[in-house]
Amino acid sequence: MKILNYIASSLLAATVMIGCTNDETVAFGIDCNTITIEAVGGTQRIKVSSSDNWVASSTVPWVTVSPANGKGSKECSLIIDSALTSQPRSGIVRIAKAENSSDYKEIQITQEGFDYAITLDESAVSIENYATIDKRYVDVQVKTNVNFDVKVPDEVASWINVEKGELVFDRGLRPREVNLRINWGINSIPEDRIAEITFEPTSEGVTSDMLAQNDKLVITQSAAQKIEEDSRAGDSVALLGIARTLAVWASDWESSGDKMDNWDGVTLWEEGMEGYNESLKGRVKSARFFMFSTKEGIPYEVQYLTAAEELEFYSNTNTFLLNLDTGEYICKLTQLKRLTIGAYGLTSLHEDFKNLRNLEYLDLGSNNFEKVPEVINPDNFPKLHVLRMLNNQRRLIYDLSNTTSTGFGGLYEETYRDDQIQPFPSRLFKWEHKTNTNGEEVTGLDTLILSVNYLQGEIPSFEDDDEIGFYTEEDIAKSNDTLPRKMLEVKRVMPQLKSLALNLNRLTGELPQWLLLHPSLDWWDPYALVFNQEGKDKLGNLAGFTNVPANLNEYYKIYTKKKLANTSSEDSESTDDTTDTSGR
Repeated sequence: MKILNYIASSLLAATVMIGCTNDETVAFGIDCNTITIEAVGGTQRIKVSSSDNWVASSTVPWVTVSPANGKGSKECSLIIDSALTSQPRSGIVRIAKAENSSDYKEIQITQEGFDYAITLDESAVSIENYATIDKRYVDVQVKTNVNFDVKVPDEVASWINVEKGELVFDRGLRPREVNLRINWGINSIPEDRIAEITFEPTSEGVTSDMLAQNDKLVITQSAAQKIEEDSRAGDSVALLGIARTLAVWASDWESSGDKMDNWDGVTLWEEGMEGYNESLKGRVKSARFFMFSTKEGIPYEVQYLTAAEELEFYSNTNTFLLNLDTGEYICKLTQLKRLTIGAYGLTSLHEDFKNLRNLEYLDLGSNNFEKVPEVINPDNFPKLHVLRMLNNQRRLIYDLSNTTSTGFGGLYEETYRDDQIQPFPSRLFKWEHKTNTNGEEVTGLDTLILSVNYLQGEIPSFEDDDEIGFYTEEDIAKSNDTLPRKMLEVKRVMPQLKSLALNLNRLTGELPQWLLLHPSLDWWDPYALVFNQEGKDKLGNLAGFTNVPANLNEYYKIYTKKKLANTSSEDSESTDDTTDTSGR
């Protein structure tokens, strides 16, 4: 028992001796006296050595010590905030004994200021030559502490557009990240192209030479697939490219595996066709693109269809929401004779559209035009004889006087501007066979279709227009006596016009004599396609003409060479207004 008590006493004494020895040997101190840190800040670790209680404090608010007190030796974290300015700053962390604050150690902290800089996560990006419009962009992150403008060189502005997010500098010069969305256009040439985007500081007092870093963004776009020009192979690749870009719904040209000869909506040049020559053999003569979804003009691949005489683009999705231009590429096909761009969403024609001087037939129906484009005139299109611009309404507005809507199409601005009804576009009724200002022979329109629009006011009579004369004895002689002498008193307005449609507009007033006695009036089906108006105009007038004839009996009394249907030898005046086409 004595032995056990002795052992226990010895162990206790040894423990006390060891403890005293540790307290005496741990000197109060820290393992570093200075810290230098970058502007972004961060966490620095230090070791406090002590046998007693201690307390840590900072002389500046941008440094936090954790833990801020303790007993004995411990590791502490100095949490240093990001800088706010471009100037360096300093502070002191003091660690003192709790029982004796005059016994302390200090750590001198120096933090660098931020340099002015515009830096990119990626300074070089590569993009494809083609993608659908909803995927035709790339995002780039920019880190900066200055506001800036994005500089896109003029020579690439046609295919590069940059959208910059908002920068808010609410924490001094601490860098912020902002997203740049680079919208890009299709590359239609078989060569890579490069754009170099630069950034110019706009923050007050900051100039380019003050930037420690100012990255450039280099965009490289891959080349387009080379399309063999003026060849059958090139035509097939162009057709597939157009169908792909338009997202034609039902096109099976590519998947069918058939030769181009069997593709729906495509006609190839063959021997015996009018205008055929050996260089055209097997190439595309005409093509039709129907039911598609695009928010852009006619695709660039169209420019390779250099043998086509006729192209048709019809039925885009959500056309009433769109404000599209034809684009430049269709304007390169100067050989075109017939062109339809219908229900596409057009509101304008490209400035080079005038290059299509060989057009004979143009259909721009079911688009969103507010006016007949000025480019459409006899000087630019001397061979044009069919112009169709029916139904350019975005939506139906029965009473124009009872709406505050704008931009609803229907050629509305053609006859209503500056808060008043304007004269009917009489220039269209002067498009007749003559010589234009370029000295070229103009074919003259024989078909003019302007139905289902918002044209207002009266059809011009041209009675006071010296540019338009009366029918002459020469005209009567050339007509082989089908033109009555009564026409010597009538203005000679587009005598070649074989088809006129003005129905379902908001036209009012009197029908002019030149129209009521026109040589082709009975061909026009006038009761359906001319006289028939609807709704109210902008002044609240009910649409319709005041002198619509009950039938065409009086017309046929003047045109004695024409026959009435159901005419009997006893009573030719009791017939209705139906005509016998075989007697024309």
